[in-house]
Amino acid sequence: MAIHPIEFRYGTAEMRAIWEEEYRFSCIVQAEVALARASAAHLFIPAAAADAIAAGAGKTTLARAKEIEEEIGHDMMAIVKAIAEQCGEGGGYVHYGATSNDILDTATGMQVKASIAILDRKLRRLLFALLKRADETRTLVCAARTHGQIGVPTTYGLRFAIWASEVARHIERLGQMTPRVAVGQLTGAVGTQSALGGKGMEIQATMMEILGLVPVDVSNQVISRDRYAEYFMFLANVATTLDKIGIEVRTLQRTEIGEVEEAFGARQVGSSTMPHKRNPIKSEQVCGLARVVRAAVEPALQNNTLWDERDLTNSSCERVIFPEATILADHILALMIRVIDGLTIKHDRISQNLALLQGVNMAESVMIELTVRGMGRQEAHESMRQASMHALERKIPLAEVLSSDKKVRKFIAPGEVQALLDPRRYIGTAPAQVERLIQKLSPLCKESRG
Repeated sequence: MAIHPIEFRYGTAEMRAIWEEEYRFSCIVQAEVALARASAAHLFIPAAAADAIAAGAGKTTLARAKEIEEEIGHDMMAIVKAIAEQCGEGGGYVHYGATSNDILDTATGMQVKASIAILDRKLRRLLFALLKRADETRTLVCAARTHGQIGVPTTYGLRFAIWASEVARHIERLGQMTPRVAVGQLTGAVGTQSALGGKGMEIQATMMEILGLVPVDVSNQVISRDRYAEYFMFLANVATTLDKIGIEVRTLQRTEIGEVEEAFGARQVGSSTMPHKRNPIKSEQVCGLARVVRAAVEPALQNNTLWDERDLTNSSCERVIFPEATILADHILALMIRVIDGLTIKHDRISQNLALLQGVNMAESVMIELTVRGMGRQEAHESMRQASMHALERKIPLAEVLSSDKKVRKFIAPGEVQALLDPRRYIGTAPAQVERLIQKLSPLCKESRG
């Protein structure tokens, strides 16, 4: 019976597969085989034993390992025994020179590497979706808002570009951190490699080369958890970007604003009691699950504060946070791609909101022009502040107030005011910034790390 929602509601099949018990078991078995192959390559065990272990590993089952674990109460040793009983005389060399976490942490490195490849692809897909939207809307002028209040104009293209730039930085971070987090080790009981004689460093290097992982430089019994903490902080950072986008979509979909709308199916139901509702449920789901992903950061940081050469407090915690945070981060990434791809942009409402303040939101434009024509900047600011407050209080167009303002008319003729209050003429370099960013980031959409 399923309990956690990632078992039946959240998560993509490809990411869930990486964190299922069967896949982890296969990673552990692969690590044991790689250990045997590397040991044989450096003449630490017979080549025939490594061949027997490789053959026997293919016959080893998770079910059998679980049977043994029921008897002995040790999950890693149960797998070792399950492999060994399939290897004949070579079984005596399974796990030779290793401690449990040499294999378990290396298996985690394999899972993290596979997860990173999926996250990388989805981040690039999201980047592509955002750049496409930025290109489509590079000159779509809209009301910007600061403190929740309408300000001078911006463009939807710039909004999408800002999000795209943030996603591109996540792709960059992912590439930078991968060699630090997708790692493995073979350092023995307390990190000295004493059970491997003088060949420990060489065997470790070869083992990780076989598995496609970066070997640690040094460790104790476990890989230092600052590496994993970085991974969880990365997931939290990505989740927060998605949360940020989701909040903006939800805000802009509010009835009072109504500038965008999530895709809504022909037979989709918005409410069990209010038939008219079209709710931004995908963005809401992104924002809600982002909280769970971020919640993994604190335990991940505490997992680095283990006793001496290690204790076991990290183990139970990591069994929860690795699959949960990774699967949910991947899920909300996929969800946000769907949101951006399907987003409806309502040009009529954008125009209505842009004109809502009857030109008051363009006061800066007039202030700047007054300064250019000779009025002091501070005087121009105060003059426009008073004119704006007057227009707002009387609920009349700013142009009407300015037409009777002697100070303003001294520098700007009434016939020129309307042009200064045109928001489409006050978007600065926004389109050029968008174009530059598209040219810079488009190549990232075509690359991939896995």
